[in-house]
Amino acid sequence: MRYIVLVMIFALALLILFEKDITGTKSLQLDRVLNQTVSIVHHIAEEYMSLDTKSPTMQESLARLNAKIGDPVFIRIFKLTAELEVWIKVDNKYRLLHDYEICMQSGYLGPKLQEGDLQGPEGFYYTSLARLNPNSKYHLSFNIGYPNAYDRAYDRTGSALMVHGDCLSAGCFAMTDEKIEEIYELVEKALRNGQKIVRVHIFPFRMTDANLESHKDNEWYDFWLNLKEGYDYFEKNNIPPNVEVKDYRYIIKKER
Repeated sequence: MRYIVLVMIFALALLILFEKDITGTKSLQLDRVLNQTVSIVHHIAEEYMSLDTKSPTMQESLARLNAKIGDPVFIRIFKLTAELEVWIKVDNKYRLLHDYEICMQSGYLGPKLQEGDLQGPEGFYYTSLARLNPNSKYHLSFNIGYPNAYDRAYDRTGSALMVHGDCLSAGCFAMTDEKIEEIYELVEKALRNGQKIVRVHIFPFRMTDANLESHKDNEWYDFWLNLKEGYDYFEKNNIPPNVEVKDYRYIIKKER
């Protein structure tokens, strides 16, 4: 819908530029078209804003999937498009519950290398009950466990990498307070209901062949090919894989 609005606005701009005919007098026919275009753009914009404000509530989303708070969840993050997905387990498969816009993140595409580089990590992480912080100065937060075994193998440093609220980031993935409250509750209740860990998989972008091809000259291309193995496993099975580290690589295995 947003692209339709942009196209219509562009068309409107062209009409305004050429509002007069070659004699310098206003064309009545063009004037009518201009007025109609203004009306259409206004109507589309109103419809778009209406759709944007009518997102389903969490309870509506859960009901749609026949799921409930406390069911196992899984998180995927895509840095390029600033998306955080929450998936929930329904009938032994994970289904997309909600796709959140990340309010603030820092750094560039590529993994975090050292403390203070303000870079968000990429790779396979998880949170647990011990990593939840309901008293965070960033409203609510959970630690994703950076550096993991892979990061440590490469002597990467850093600490306190979180998903949190307050829309302020220095390497973390910051949400609005309203959204972190939803995400935090889903994670906490799942963990308290018996889920041992909640996996948090972080990618530079959606790991399609086309996206990787467009980044084939990037210094992290081989690393991203390794990440793609875990991405593809979930895309095929709708179950997050168990991930181990061996010989400086992520090894993707069936979930235990």
